[in-house]
Amino acid sequence: MPHDQTTIIATELKLKTQQVQTVLALLDEGATVPFLARYRKEATGSLDEVAISAIRDRSTQIRELEKRREVVLRSIQEQCKLTGELKEKINAASSLAVLEDVYLPYRPKRRTRATTAKEKGLEPFARRLFQQESQESMDPALEARAFIDPVKELASVEDVLSSARDIIAEWVSEDARAREKIRHLFTTQGILRSKVARSKKTQGEKYKDYFDWAEPVATIPSHRMLAMRRGEREEILSLRLAPPEDNAHGLLEQVLLTSRNAAAEHVRLAIHDGYKRLLAPSIETEIRLVAKQKADETAIGIFAENLRQLLLAPPLGQKNVLAIDPGFRTGCKLACLDRQGKFLHTQTIYPHQSEERKRCAAESLIALCERFQIEAIAIGNGTAGRETETFSRKLSLPPTIPVVMVNESGASIYSASEIARQEFPDQDITVRGAISIGRRLMDPLAELVKIDPKSIGVGQYQHDVDQAALKERLDDVAASCVNQVGVEVNTASAQLLQYVSGLGPQLAQNIVAYRNEHGPFVGRSALKKVPRLGPKAFEQAAGFLRIRNGQNGGNGRSGKNPLDASAVHPESYPIVQHMAHDLGCSVNDLLGDETLRQQIQLTDYVTDHVGLPTLHDILAELAKPGRDPREQFEVVQFAEWIAAIEDVQPGMKLTGMVTNVTAFGAFVDIGVHQDGLVHISQLADRFVKDPNEVVKVQQKVLVTVLDVDLPRKRISLSMKGDGKGD
Repeated sequence: MPHDQTTIIATELKLKTQQVQTVLALLDEGATVPFLARYRKEATGSLDEVAISAIRDRSTQIRELEKRREVVLRSIQEQCKLTGELKEKINAASSLAVLEDVYLPYRPKRRTRATTAKEKGLEPFARRLFQQESQESMDPALEARAFIDPVKELASVEDVLSSARDIIAEWVSEDARAREKIRHLFTTQGILRSKVARSKKTQGEKYKDYFDWAEPVATIPSHRMLAMRRGEREEILSLRLAPPEDNAHGLLEQVLLTSRNAAAEHVRLAIHDGYKRLLAPSIETEIRLVAKQKADETAIGIFAENLRQLLLAPPLGQKNVLAIDPGFRTGCKLACLDRQGKFLHTQTIYPHQSEERKRCAAESLIALCERFQIEAIAIGNGTAGRETETFSRKLSLPPTIPVVMVNESGASIYSASEIARQEFPDQDITVRGAISIGRRLMDPLAELVKIDPKSIGVGQYQHDVDQAALKERLDDVAASCVNQVGVEVNTASAQLLQYVSGLGPQLAQNIVAYRNEHGPFVGRSALKKVPRLGPKAFEQAAGFLRIRNGQNGGNGRSGKNPLDASAVHPESYPIVQHMAHDLGCSVNDLLGDETLRQQIQLTDYVTDHVGLPTLHDILAELAKPGRDPREQFEVVQFAEWIAAIEDVQPGMKLTGMVTNVTAFGAFVDIGVHQDGLVHISQLADRFVKDPNEVVKVQQKVLVTVLDVDLPRKRISLSMKGDGKGD
C-alpha cells in the first residue's frame, strides 16, 4: 500500500502503533471486538470496545480509499495519461475528496459545452486565453476572428470567445486548488436555506418552522438537518446551500487570475460562469452529502446509545409472569409464563366493557394469579394500557405482585415475524404480543434482540439516515450488550446466541438444534461437539456463554466445571486451578471463600502471555461468578389521578420514565399515551450540551408540566429545580 494505515490510525486516534498493528492483525485472523476487549488486554494494551471499533472502522475507510486509488490509477493509465507527477499526486491524496479532485479532469464524462467547443478546435485558443498572455502578444477579439465559421455555429467573435470561455469554465471547475478553496468556503461559510414550496403550506404544516429558515451548515444540529432533508424529499421544502457569492468569486480570482489585461477579463468571466454553472452545484452536492453524513453519524450515535440503555435495562429476572396485551373493543389478551419464560396459558378478558364483563375479568385475573403462582403482572403501554393498569391495581391481589407498565414498542413487529410464528405456530398475533411483553419484563435483552432495532422506537430520524451504517452500528451495540451480560447457553434463543462473539446465525441455530437433540450442555467443552463450531469459534464464544450449576471439583474430568457459569475463559481455567492448588483447596472453595481469594498474589501467575489485566479480571470474576452487570429492577408507578392527556395540567409534578433521548432533549412517559418532551434547556439548572449527561433511557424521573398543547397533542416538561431524576 502507498500509505501505512497502521501509522495513520495510530496518529489519528492517539494510540501506540503496536496497539493498532496488533488489533488489525487479530481482527484479520477473525477475532471479534468484544473478545479482544475482554480477553486480549495484554495484546491490545487494555483497549476498550470503543477504541477497537474505531481502529476497525478507520481501517475499513482506508482500505476503501486504497481500492479507489487503484481504480483511478488504472483508469488514467488506460488513457495513457499517467505521468510520474500525476501518480505522485494520486498516491499523496489523503482523502477521497482530494483523490476525486485529482481524478476529475480524467474522469469519463457526458457531453458538455466545453466538449462541443473543443470539437470546434477552440482548445488551443482557450489555453492561450487561460494563460492570460500580455496585451501586446495577444488580442483576444482579433485572434477570435480566425475561428469564425458559421458551419460550426461560430458566427461571430462573441460566439468564439463565449465557446472558449466554456472550455475555461470547465477547467476552473476541475482545478484541484480551486475546488479545495471553494470546498472550504462552503464548509465554513455556507448557509443552508429552506423555503416552503408553492401551495404546500397547509400540507406541510409539520415543517412550519422551516418554511423560511437559514442556518450555517457548519453548526446546524443533526435533527434539523435531517428534518429539512425529509421535508425536501416530501417536496414540501426546497433547500439551497451556498456561501456569499462575492467571497467565492474573490477566492477563485486569487487562485486563477494572474494578470490584468483583455485575456484576463475573459478568464474572469469564465470563472464567474464556471462557479455558478459547474463548481458551485458540484461542491453544494458534495457538502450537503458531508453534512448529511455528519447528521447521520450524530443520529446513529444517539440511536445506538439509546438502544444500549434499553438492552441493558434492569431485568425483573426469573419470575412467574402474567402478561397483558391490552385493548378496549377486542379485549385484553393474557399470557401466563413460568420463570423460564415458557408459555403456559392464554385467555381473553374484557375489563373495559360492561360491568358484568368487568367483574368476570377481575375474577379471571385473580384466579390465574393463584393457579400459576404469578409473581408479577406486565401490561403493555399501548392502547388501553393505562386503563388496564388502573383496573389491575384495584384488584384484591397480594401486595407482593407488582403491576408493571412495559414499553411495547416493536412487540407488534415481533408478533408478525417469522421468528414468532416458529416459536408459537398455534397462537395468534395478539397472544404472541402478550408473551413478548411478559418476556420483555423478565429479560429485556433476551427479548429485544428478536426485533429489528429500528422498530424499537428509541431513535432520532432512524428512517432518514444511512441504513447500512445504522444496521452495522446497531448490530455492534446488540453484540456488545449480549456479550457484556453473557448468555445462558441452555435456555437462550437462536436470536440471542447469534450475537455472541464468534457465532452468528448459522452456528446459533446449530447450537439450538444440538441442544434439542442431545439435551442441555453439561459443560462448555461440550460445545465443541456442535457441527461446524470449530476451535476459532469456540475460542471467541466460550467466555461469553454460561452453563449454570457447574459442579464437582473443577478439574474438567467430570464434564462439569463451576467456572463454566462465569466469565472466566476456558483458556484460563488452568490458572484458576493453579491458584486453588497453591492454596490447597478446590475451585469451588475459591469461589465461595473471600479469605482464600485474598491470599492470592497475582504477580505469582504472570507469564509471557498472561498479565495483570487478565489476572485482575479473573479475580473479580471469582468474587462474583457470572454476575449480571445490569442494575436492580425498579417499578415505576404513574400518578393514579391522570390517565389521558386531558388530565394533565401545567404545574403538575409527575413521576415518569425516559423513553427516548435525542439531541434536543428527552421524551418521558408519564402514563397518558403521549410522551412529553423535556427540552435540553429544561433538563437541568445548568447548561447541558448532551442530554445523555443527564438522562438515560428507562430512567425514572420526576418532571414538572410546563405546557399542554391539546390540538397538537404535545406536552412540555421540565426537570429543573426539584424535578430531578431519581
